Formats: sequence, C-alpha cells, structure tokens
Amino acid sequence: MIRILLADDQTLIRAGFRALLSAEPDMAVVAECGTGRDAVQLARLEHPDVALMDIRMPDGDGLEATRQIMAAKDLAGTRVIILTTFELDEYIAEAVRAGAAGFLVKDTEPEELLRAVRVVHDGDALLSPSVTRRIMAQLAMQPTAAAPSDVRLEQITEREREVLQLVGEGLNNAEIAQRLFITPLTAKTHVSRIMTKLLVRDRAQLVVLAYESGLVRPGWSS
Repeated sequence: MIRILLADDQTLIRAGFRALLSAEPDMAVVAECGTGRDAVQLARLEHPDVALMDIRMPDGDGLEATRQIMAAKDLAGTRVIILTTFELDEYIAEAVRAGAAGFLVKDTEPEELLRAVRVVHDGDALLSPSVTRRIMAQLAMQPTAAAPSDVRLEQITEREREVLQLVGEGLNNAEIAQRLFITPLTAKTHVSRIMTKLLVRDRAQLVVLAYESGLVRPGWSS
C-alpha cells in the first residue's frame, strides 16, 4: 500500500486528489494539510511513502517543506512530488534542488498523476527528457556548476559514467538499455550502483549531479 500525504492550501483541490487516490486499491491518503509547516509535522508523524506538495502555501511554502523533509533522517523513505499551477522553470529547478523526485502541474490528467505516484514510489524520478533539459540547462548555467573533472566522478567506472550521462539527458532505464545494448535490468543495476557510490538519494539528484559535474551540458546529446 502506498501511503500518501496531501499538502495544498486549496480544500477543493485536496478533496479531488483524495477521491482520486483513495479509489486506487494500492493507495491510501494518510494525512492532508494546507501549510508547509503542517506538511513537515505530518510527514514526521505519519511517515508517508509519497508526499504530493503544493508550492504556494502559507506558513512555509512547499519548497521549504520539501527541503526539511528531505533533510530529515527519519524520513528517508518519503519521496516528494511537487504540484503547482504554473510550470515555471525556476520552480522546477528549485524543486529538484530541494530533493523532489517529481514535478507535476495541477491540470495533469488523472492517469498521469496516478502513474507519477507509482513511479516515484518505486524509486524512479518523474522527469521527462524535455523538462529535464530545461531544468538542467538552468542549473548548469549557475555559478555552482563544477568542472567536467569533478572528483565525484572518479568513484565510478567508465560504463557508469556513460549511464550517468544518459540519466542526465533524461533517459529512463529502458532507453538507456537500448542505447548501450544492455538489458533494462542491467541498466537499473548500474543506476543503483552509481547512486550508492555517489551517496545520491534518487534519480532526480543524479540528473543534477550530471549537469553540475559538467558530464552533461545544455545542448549535448550522446
């Protein structure tokens, strides 16, 4: 059962999401709230698997709540999907930096929302190639971007560097497998090993690292 926290300051929107999610046999809404502060408190109390987090909320916005949840050692099993009305690049980039594993606009089709919850719960990141390139192009142009010789990359093999580059381009495991002529399971194993070696929490953070290290840059395609 996927345990879900809903955080949105609009009661009607929460009600709609709750009805949609609760109708699924593998999902349960365990808590809901309308402020960032309450989102953090309820996450600590309920330890949800997935938190659907609005950005614009009173008493601490969704980005700050996400940062706090991601930083909490006792919430290592909680993953966050950011929900917002506006698909603004700065919000997406900040959401990824905050540790969010997914980003959706509120007019997303119901089927896509349900798929997103399952994808993120299974440990993947909900970042399409088009969104990934927009986000990471912005991140890569920021002064914190490191050189391509980033020492973090010295910890992984040449094959793992290839996999990380493709992750940075927004490819999923099946697409990576096709590109490198390996099985999807092998691709998944490579991604898991990379995350372990680089002490990265999830795939979204791998994408950030790929760009910040200089392994992938805007406009590049292997």
